[in-house]
Order: sequence, then C-alpha cells, then structure tokens
Amino acid sequence: MWSDSGRGAAGHGPGSLATRWLRQQAFVAGRWSQGPTAVAPIEVVDPASGCVIGRVPALGADDVNFAVAAAQDAFARWRALLPRQRGDLLMAWHDLILAESESLAALVTSEQGKPLAEARGEIVYGAGFVRWFAEEAQRGYGEVIPSHLSGRRMLVQNEPIGVVGLVTPWNFPSAMLARKAAAALAAGCAAVCVPSPETPFSALALAALAEVAGIPAGVFSVLTGDPATLVGALCDSSDVRGLSFTGSTEVGRLLLAQCAPTVKRMSLELGGHAPFIVFPDCDVAQAAAAAIEAKFQTSGQDCLAANRIYVHADIVDAFTDEFARLARQLVVAPGFAPGAAIGPLIHDRAVARVLGQVDDALAKGARLVTGGTLHPDLGGRFVVPTVLAEVTGAMAITREETFGPVAAILSFTDEAALVRAANATEYGLAAYVYTRDLARAWRMTDALAYGMVAVNTVRLTGAPIPFGGIKQSGLGREGSRHGLAEFLQPKYVCMAA
Repeated sequence: MWSDSGRGAAGHGPGSLATRWLRQQAFVAGRWSQGPTAVAPIEVVDPASGCVIGRVPALGADDVNFAVAAAQDAFARWRALLPRQRGDLLMAWHDLILAESESLAALVTSEQGKPLAEARGEIVYGAGFVRWFAEEAQRGYGEVIPSHLSGRRMLVQNEPIGVVGLVTPWNFPSAMLARKAAAALAAGCAAVCVPSPETPFSALALAALAEVAGIPAGVFSVLTGDPATLVGALCDSSDVRGLSFTGSTEVGRLLLAQCAPTVKRMSLELGGHAPFIVFPDCDVAQAAAAAIEAKFQTSGQDCLAANRIYVHADIVDAFTDEFARLARQLVVAPGFAPGAAIGPLIHDRAVARVLGQVDDALAKGARLVTGGTLHPDLGGRFVVPTVLAEVTGAMAITREETFGPVAAILSFTDEAALVRAANATEYGLAAYVYTRDLARAWRMTDALAYGMVAVNTVRLTGAPIPFGGIKQSGLGREGSRHGLAEFLQPKYVCMAA
C-alpha cells in the first residue's frame, strides 16, 4: 500500500525557495509515501495565479487506521522519555524551523496566497509555540492532597491522554499545526495530523523538519486527502483519545457529534465575529490604524479579524474618513510582489461569500465608501479592500463571519445598547476596545462575552497566553500552560502506608 519517494519537484516562489521543503508525499509512521496508487492525487493551487503548484496523495480511512496504530505503538515509547528529552527534540525542531524560515514562508505564500511579509511572521509565530512547549514539557505538575483518611497518601499525577488527532485550517497552515503539535508532543502524546487540502505543503514541510530533528517515527504523522474521510476515521477510532480542531463553527459542531460515541477529549478553536469598539475619547487616527491592522491581516481571512466596527456617533464620520483613507493605501497584489498587503482569497467560494455580503448590505441601505469589487487588473480572487458605512444589524455582515477584506462600520451612542449588540452573536472569540477611560475599559472587559479582550491594542496573541473563545467559538485553550493541559489527564493515586 505504501511506496517511498523523496521530495517533490514542483513549486513556486522567488529563487525556488518554496521548493526546498516542498514534499508531495504523505508522512505516515516515519515514512514518505505516495499513498494508494489507484486514487488520483489532490492538486494544490496557488490562489494568486490559479496554477497547480504540486499534488499530494488522497489517503483513505485504512491509511488513517495504519497511522493511528503506528502512533499507538510509538506513544508508549514517547511518553516514557523524560520530559526534558522530549523538550530537547522539540527545541531541535524549533531551531530548524527558524533556520529554514525563509523557505517555509515562501511555501506558505505559494499555497495560501498571503503576502510574504505576513508569511514570515507566521513562521516565527509558530516557532515560538514550539519553543514554549519545549520548555513547558517539564512543567506538567501534579499535586499532593492532604489526606482525609488515616494512613493514606493521596496525590495526582498528570499523564498524556494518548494518541490525538490534529486538524488544521488553510489560513495559518504552518502556525496552527506548530501550536497544536508542539503542545501534544510536549505532553507525551503521539499525533496524527490532517491539514487542509488547500494548504498541505506547509504541514508536510514541518513533518520533514521534525524528521530531521529526530522526533521518532510514528510520533508525528501528516496525512493528506479528503478531510471528511480522514477526520471521520479519526473521530471513529477508539484509539484516538483526543481531537484538536481549528476551523468553522459549523464543522466543529459536526465533529463534536461524531466524537460523542468514543467520548474523546475535544479542543475546538472555531469561528470569530470580533467587535472593534471605538469610544469618543480615543485618538481617532490611532484607532483607525489599529482597526486597519485588525481587519485586513491575512486579507481579512482571520478568526480574530475585526468584523463589526462600532464607532461612537460623535466621531464616526472622522473615523470612517481616516479608516477609508488607510484602506485605499493597502497594496493589492500577489503575495510575492513588493509591498503586497492584500493577497488573494483562498478560493472562488470565498470571493462569492464576501461579495455577497457587500451586495446584501448595499441592498439594505449601507453606504459604500470604497472598494466593493474585484481588482480591475488582477481580478480572479483579489477583492479590493472595502469599507461599508451606515451598516445596521439587519445586514448579513453583522451576523456572519466575513473572512475577507470587507469592513463594516456601525455607529452607537448608548454603552448598554452597544454591549447588547456586541454580544448578540453565537461567537465569542475576541473583542477590541479603544478608550482612554480606565473605568470604562474595565466595564467593557467585564461585560463583553468573549474569551479574549484587547484594550487599546490589537496585538494580543502569542505562546504565553491562553488562546480560545467561549460560546460557539470553541472549547479549550491553545498556548500557555493551559495549552499543555489540553493533552494531559489527571490520575489520582491513593496509597496506604
């Protein structure tokens, strides 16, 4: 069933950097494989040009079971290593990721489309989690319980939960896998990973570097193919004890139901619909520049993106003018072009969704300030940065996650009504507040029903913080000591003297 082969030859990017770690095989139990030869491979397309940059195998449920069995065997040996030994291997992986960061960034831009500068930031961001969990591996502390029974010693020790499935999205194809895998491996788990079929090469490159770093065969596998088939098999397997997924809330609900029969540990990082709230006492120019950053990173294809920008009526006109001025300055171009700030959307369905929200808003009375179309020269999947003013709660864009370069500006006057509007969503990932009033800042952090709230900043993520949401934005946390705990389970021991 398995055929071994070396690195792929196809690729895209300056100086062939993107081909250096491009692999067109799955990585299963320490072996590079073309998978079943009777099944057509999956084509991976550069969203900027529409050109095929490579192909990966379309594995099936049997291949998942093979990988899980290998992981189960490797798990016994991996968990037996001292935490520092696991940490040393993770640190070697981290060092390789940074050493190859330029090639890895070029690969991200090739398959995902984001500007190269953002791709470089993603690689460094992901490597930071590998380093963090390499160090955190030694801190899976237990506890000693003062006994309530005579002659007994009571303690709790944390143990790895076992083999886990890791399912990652296309918008941050390198960082999301690094964040999940580093935590799982640090805890002593073995991982079977399924990247998005739109962006598998970044995950396979991480697997190649993990192999060079010396992470044992079977501990870290990357499978390619139809996600419904592969992830479905992970959900059905009783040997997979946990599943960590980043993606849409709709799919997260399905995975929760599918994992119920085997009662897996679930870690879900789902959709976001972040409010960005601007009070009249703030610096308008500063708030507008911050909102640009929060809205348009990754061309708006980010669960942390500022989807609903609430601005006090006293300053909404000034804010809108400044925000639109900055939006017009964003360079729309393929990711490798100098100065590119807005790249292509991932596929045609994303384009249709974004432009559909614009059409719906305009039909219901919104005012188009700038944008609203495809780029006149690039066309295809390049949407011009768009600003909509006079948006209301009746429009789809205020209810649905946008995932594109379209900003919706709403005005408010009453703080209590604002909080109700900001919280009136099934999502609860992140919120942003700009104000100079300290009392108001504390009121808003308390009142906003979100897992993360940023005040007077839009840079809030990183390895030391517990990333995650509430409501239907997910379960569990990634990063920080809480991220390690997602892959550990407590075992209580009671011992008679």
